[in-house]
Amino acid sequence: MIALAHDIILRPIITEKSSRLMALNKYTFEVLPQANKIEIRKAVEEVFKVKVTSVHTIKVRSKPKKMGRFSGRSRSWKKAIVTLLAGERIEFFDGAGI
Repeated sequence: MIALAHDIILRPIITEKSSRLMALNKYTFEVLPQANKIEIRKAVEEVFKVKVTSVHTIKVRSKPKKMGRFSGRSRSWKKAIVTLLAGERIEFFDGAGI
């Protein structure tokens, strides 16, 4: 699969857990479901100009949801937790972290 780096990284995930992980030099992103770890690593290195040491991916499954009498499902998506080399930072997250 050939995709641009900005197409692979869909959005950053900023939650309480991801903020705690930033202290350990780990950053969380929603990524393209078809992207593999190598493509995610190259995309993060290209977009943010940092050195990535490891990538962990998680498929977040859909959950049943109800809105009144209507039922449906939330969407499935893929999450990547990217660990950076010691001393590297992503300035984009600096205001969101600790």
